[in-house]
Amino acid sequence: MKWGKYTPYILLIPTLVIIILFIYWPAVSSFMLSFYKVSPFGDIKIFVGFDNFLNLFKSKTYLNAIKVTVIYILVTVFSVIFLGYLIALLLDNKVFGVKFYRTLIFTPYAISFTIAGALWTFMLNPVAGHINYFLNRFFGISANWLTSQPFALISVMVTSIWKMLPFSIIFYLAGLQSIPEEVIESSIIDGANNWQRIWKIKFPILSPTTFYLIIMEITHAMFDSFGIIDIMTRGGPVESTTTMIYRLYLDSFYFQKTGEAAAQSVILFIIMCFITFFYFKFGEKSVHYQ
Repeated sequence: MKWGKYTPYILLIPTLVIIILFIYWPAVSSFMLSFYKVSPFGDIKIFVGFDNFLNLFKSKTYLNAIKVTVIYILVTVFSVIFLGYLIALLLDNKVFGVKFYRTLIFTPYAISFTIAGALWTFMLNPVAGHINYFLNRFFGISANWLTSQPFALISVMVTSIWKMLPFSIIFYLAGLQSIPEEVIESSIIDGANNWQRIWKIKFPILSPTTFYLIIMEITHAMFDSFGIIDIMTRGGPVESTTTMIYRLYLDSFYFQKTGEAAAQSVILFIIMCFITFFYFKFGEKSVHYQ
């Protein structure tokens, strides 16, 4: 009996060991490693302080990765939120076959980012791809979607939007179905038209959902985009699709710049902390919890 109060802690030991070994220890190691210059074989480490961070912000390639990341996040997150809400409104209607449509639209969420990249790579193939086939057949045009600018970045963003969109639709649809019918009926009696009900009543009610989705979609865009970019363009052409997470991968595994790669991981961590803090601090002012 005297061991009873310690049972929960004993049961948590396996989980804590895994978390420490695979999350906290690598994080601390990356933070420490960001202050060192490391040889390609890892056998020599020289303390350089903040030189790795300073060198990154002097590097045109890293500044370009930041620019690409900002464009990528702004376009994909806005599109996913906006389109997710509109599609959820359509799926909230009680029409024949709506369950089939919901299942069909949710399908992309069930596959991985890597599979999504492979699928769209095939469809965007300039010779055998479906996209160029229909464009050439009906409009007489074709493009090298994955090997020319700005089509490569556009292709990656469209693929990411297609992959992330069901996540927003699911949450918006659940939120729409939880809105009391009395609220909508009252708005109709007060003379609100469809546009006003969609943007002045329903969307503000769903502000907690939007608040959550913005944070989650930024996280997806920052980190989960790696699989799509690696499969579709490998950061090219001319680094036009090299985001910060893919730049980290290249510097770490291709160019063996371990110290700079560790510094990049710290920068990503700080950015995500800042975005989360900033949005929770100021974004919640526009969130209305019912």
